[in-house]
Amino acid sequence: MAKRFTIGVDEVGRGCLAGPVVAAAVLLGNEVIEGLADSKKLGPKRRAAMAELVIEECIAYAYGEASVEEIDQLNVLEASLTAMQRAVSGIVIVPDEVLVDGDRCPDLPYPVRAVVKGDAKIPEIMAASIIAKQHRDAMMLELDKEHPEYGFARHKGYGTPEHVAALRRHGPCPAHRTTFAPVRAILAGAGDAGAA
Repeated sequence: MAKRFTIGVDEVGRGCLAGPVVAAAVLLGNEVIEGLADSKKLGPKRRAAMAELVIEECIAYAYGEASVEEIDQLNVLEASLTAMQRAVSGIVIVPDEVLVDGDRCPDLPYPVRAVVKGDAKIPEIMAASIIAKQHRDAMMLELDKEHPEYGFARHKGYGTPEHVAALRRHGPCPAHRTTFAPVRAILAGAGDAGAA
């Protein structure tokens, strides 16, 4: 029987106040990769090791991004679906099926299925979750070098108290999503930025 090619897709960064949304698409081989899990359940060192293992062991992988400008223009959900499309299009092997974490599917030229909590159930999605998180975190470390005053290396763009305090102190930088409530409130001169 011919092998079925299943691509797993996941995205990271939807809830952040800064930086792009990043999606990954992964096509695993026949070998079982031990230790796969939802990236949110893995510590930084374990996740880095697992990301390396996924990249070494998989048949193919690709990343897709949606920029801050696209997030503000489209809305974060549409931007996430766009990033997923870009990730899948980076894999040249035609899949039998694409499995996407969550409850919404990007528009693809292949059979596609959304799996709620897929990053805890489906190995291909777990693998995509891990490498997407690792890739985006590396991008945020680079962004931290450009804008050290916000602490991106620590919170990766999420709306932590430290991040919101830095936003209030310094105002937004070009990496911030102006349509997200705390950033929008600061741009509008509101006294209390609140939460997204």
